Parts: sequence; structure tokens; C-alpha cells
Amino acid sequence: MLLLQINFFEVGKTEIQQLFDKFSKVTAVVIGDAMVDSYLWGKVDRVSPEAPIPIVSVTKKESRLGGAANVSLNFQALGATPLLFSVIGDDDKGRRFRKLMEKNNLSTEGIFIDPHRITTVKSRIISGGQHIARVDEESTEFIEPDLELLIFNAIKRTLESKKVDVIIFVDYDKGVITPNLFRKVHAIAREKNIPVAVDPKKRNFGIYENIELFKPNFKEFVEGVGLPIRKGDLEKLKKAAEEYKKEKSFRYIFITLSELGVFLSNSVSKTYYPAQIRYIADVSGAGDTVLSVAGLCLASGVDPALMALLSNVAGGLVCEKVGVVPIDRAVLLQELEKIDFNILP
Repeated sequence: MLLLQINFFEVGKTEIQQLFDKFSKVTAVVIGDAMVDSYLWGKVDRVSPEAPIPIVSVTKKESRLGGAANVSLNFQALGATPLLFSVIGDDDKGRRFRKLMEKNNLSTEGIFIDPHRITTVKSRIISGGQHIARVDEESTEFIEPDLELLIFNAIKRTLESKKVDVIIFVDYDKGVITPNLFRKVHAIAREKNIPVAVDPKKRNFGIYENIELFKPNFKEFVEGVGLPIRKGDLEKLKKAAEEYKKEKSFRYIFITLSELGVFLSNSVSKTYYPAQIRYIADVSGAGDTVLSVAGLCLASGVDPALMALLSNVAGGLVCEKVGVVPIDRAVLLQELEKIDFNILP
């Protein structure tokens, strides 16, 4: 049995079930770059005579929701109600995206079509459970001001007409989140006391401030703050995170460290949580799952230490699957039942 020692809260199986019941009452507005994750599964049994590369004989094709849409799927999988706002192109891939949304019972009311952009698609070629190559089709320029205004007005109407418990910005650097869009939505969130969580990328890294949760991965954080920090140097990471948190007035900085686990910085404590030992098939989409679970915890008023633990476990579980997949609620509950939460004074 895995023994975890956690300060400041008491939790058991009953409390975990009650927390998951609270998740089902959460409505989340998700804003950002949505995409199609496309997969070509096949066999490799020879090398191309044209170049020293493998020939993949395709046996299966599959499309899944990715990016901000995968974050929405994770919210839905844990019982919450996600409302996604994003942009697709007027193309076949965009129509495929809408069909995937409908198939997964996700609302398309917040999906806007820009005829001047292409729908973002990440195509992965996989053989024997391993990635052979990835091909990206995307537009990365910021959306035009007219479209930005349409999206903002739609978000504003939603925030005024519905009880929204958390706002999630999913920034994959494809241009949906403009600095102006973030600031205008953030202003409404502050007026209505709605917590905001952000998963940043490099281009917009510095615009995010006065938010509750800032969740970069290690590479994004180091590049964003411009400091040469070695991945295993937790002391230097703690110092940099605390300084940046104060500078930007964040409530929490939550840094994912892939195989090393997660690091959480808040006004009370700075805590490192190592990853559980498990089989890693694919890290794709793990950050989406961590963001979703942390966002749900934020909306539910969960202690930050428990937020870090749940997010860490959920992110590890999706890494056992090949390709981008949302968390399985039942599997997460089963995994948490194996944990003995030992309380320290």
C-alpha cells in the first residue's frame, strides 16, 4: 500500500467520495485552443528504400478531441459541466471536430468558425505502442479583433446567465487566447469572484496575473521566467516559483515535472509530490488532466495539498494509455482507495 503523508487536512474514502460528488455540481468555462488529435496505428516491418526511415503499414485510423476540448472531456468525465469556447476552421477537419464534440455530448455553442484559419490537427503515427512521428497542421496567429469580440460577448453572456464555478484558460499558443481576451474575461471573473486557472505557453506567459492557479510544466516555467534551472534542483525551483508567484499575485503555482511528479507553491507552504511508480505508455494529454482535476479542486475549495495529490495521481493514470485520453472517474476512485492518507500534526 502506498503511504502518503500530508499536512493540514484529514481525508478518507468517505471524504473522497463526497468530493467527487461536489465535482458533479461544478460548471466550468473552458477557453482556449481546441484541436483534433488524429492517430494512424500501424506495423513497421521494413525500412524505406527511399530514405532511412520506417515504413508504417496503417491498420487503424482514429480521431480524438485534443487541447481545450480534451480539458473539457476531463471535466465531463469527472461529472462536471464544461462550456468550451474555441475556434475552428471552415474545413473538413473542423467538421470532424464538431462531430466529435457532439459524439461526446459536449456543447458546440461556444465553437466559432473562422474561414481564414485552419482547424488545428496533430497527427500521430504509432507502431508497437511507440510514436514514430507527429505531423501538425495549425494556424498560430492571434484571432482577429472582430472574432475576439464575438467570443468575449458569448463568454460574457454565459457568465451573466449561468452560475459558473471556475474559468480555465487552455493556452496551446495557437492564437485563440489573446492578451485582450484574457484581460476582459479576467476582469469579469474578479467582479463575480470566479476563480481562474491557466495552463500557459511561452508567447502569453507574462500576461497572466492576479489569478488563482497558474499551471505550467517545468519547461514552460523555466523558459517563461528565463532562469537556467536544472529539472531536479527543487530548491532553486522553489525560490523561482515563490518569487514569480509574488510578482504576478498568483494564489498557487502548480508546476508539473513529468516523471518527477508535481510541485506546488502557495502562500503557506511550498510542497513537492513525487510521481507514483507506474508504467508510462504516453505522456500526451497528461497536462490537460492535471489542469482539469486541479481546476475542479479549485472550484470545490479543496486544500492545496489534496489538490496536488489528486492531480498528480490522475495525470499518472492517463500516462498509462497510448494517445490523448481523458481520466476515467471509476479508475481514479479505485486508485485513490489504495492510498492511506496519514495525517501529520
